[in-house]
Amino acid sequence: MKEFTFKELEKYNSKNGNPAYIAVKGKVYDVTNNSHWTNGDHHGFEAGHDLTDPLYNKSPHGDSVLSKIKQIGVIKD
Repeated sequence: MKEFTFKELEKYNSKNGNPAYIAVKGKVYDVTNNSHWTNGDHHGFEAGHDLTDPLYNKSPHGDSVLSKIKQIGVIKD
């Protein structure tokens, strides 16, 4: 698995031809081809960020959706 810093993750925001990645609890997921993440955006949340807090504190579905998304890396300290 590829390792990312939070700073490196920022460029994976679906802009300028980059793929769209999100981080949750230290794991990095590829949402590039996920229909819910058009142009790197999902209900006001942007790819390229750690979405742990919003997923667990604002999302109606919690982490149940992560099982459908491919993990491609981890956040390194």
